[in-house]
Amino acid sequence: MTQAIMFQSLVDAGKRLEPELVEFRRDLHLNPELSMQEAETAAKVADRLRAYGYEVKTGVGGHGVVAELTGAKPGPTIALRADMDALPIEEESGESFSSRRPGVMHACGHDAHTAILLGAARLLSEEKHRLAGSVRFLFQSAEEINRGARLMIEQGVLEGVAEIYGLHNLPTLPAGKVATRYGSLMGSVDRIDIALTGKGGHGAIPDASIDPVVAASAIVMGLQTAVSREISPFDPVVVTVGSLQAGDTYNVIPHRASLVGTIRTFSPVVQASMKERVTRLAGKIAEAYRCEAVVEYTEMTPVLVSADDCVAHVERTVEAVIGADNRIEAAPTLAGEDFSLYLQQVPGCFFWLGSGPQEGAEHAYGLHHPKFRIDEQCLPLGASLLAAIAISRLGG
Repeated sequence: MTQAIMFQSLVDAGKRLEPELVEFRRDLHLNPELSMQEAETAAKVADRLRAYGYEVKTGVGGHGVVAELTGAKPGPTIALRADMDALPIEEESGESFSSRRPGVMHACGHDAHTAILLGAARLLSEEKHRLAGSVRFLFQSAEEINRGARLMIEQGVLEGVAEIYGLHNLPTLPAGKVATRYGSLMGSVDRIDIALTGKGGHGAIPDASIDPVVAASAIVMGLQTAVSREISPFDPVVVTVGSLQAGDTYNVIPHRASLVGTIRTFSPVVQASMKERVTRLAGKIAEAYRCEAVVEYTEMTPVLVSADDCVAHVERTVEAVIGADNRIEAAPTLAGEDFSLYLQQVPGCFFWLGSGPQEGAEHAYGLHHPKFRIDEQCLPLGASLLAAIAISRLGG
């Protein structure tokens, strides 16, 4: 069988699976679960894999599920990964299968990712005779809080893995298209927690107090100089303070204030330098306002950098399956993804799968939006692409 015929057969088989994948995805969408709470989702995944003939390991890295397919001949192990968790967002999509759980929604499409990887597992189980090696399927929990991949790695899911591949749906890219990028694709994710201590007192007598709210406000503005005056304008960095908490009433200067934020970079070198900058700026600004600042800086995930050889393999496969006209170069983004932790351990590639309306059609809402929706035609295509990536890498 030629490669073209083999890929076409995978696409055709994926299309036949579409009703099954849509049904599974919609069930997950109806019943979303937050990070580290994905017990029902994991049980459904494990049951479906067993129905496909797989032996399944559950409870890996929280509620992660792992299965492996051994090919007809010995060879390397390729890992394919999907995430399963939802977000604390109230759904406003208007879908007939909208979340039945108040304040919880699959607003990032992890329900689609899970269905896609199940589809790939089903397709590959019927093509194992083509494999010189093994395929390991990783269904990961807690991507949204940047914990799941780290826990999975700590529990050995990458042992013996030669390469790893994953995808993320993109509602601003039409379904039927794929976007790839060499080098850095997504940003690092760090968290900052700043605790300020002043001296509380009456709001009418500020000279008898030390106001941590004023100091906190100055720190919010001052942290932006870490970007505008200390880092090259050619190195993208974002510093965002997402929470500032202080006080309980209108006429009291509080004793304490706290700030929580995130820092995103596109360079491992810049990421490594940010802790010193933030600690210095927050500390010195607080001192200037007679407050004390304690900074906790947490490096959560690194910059997501795919391996060139693996990107080239994905591009060749994508173009062979859906044509070169349907693959574009992905724009970089400072959004983070803990798939980057896998890529620190083994080479691999992460790419975007179009899940949005066709150009000129209805407006597409982005990831994490309460009106987020996907074109479910991306499900069988994503499954076929992941299966094709594994088969062609393992000598199919």
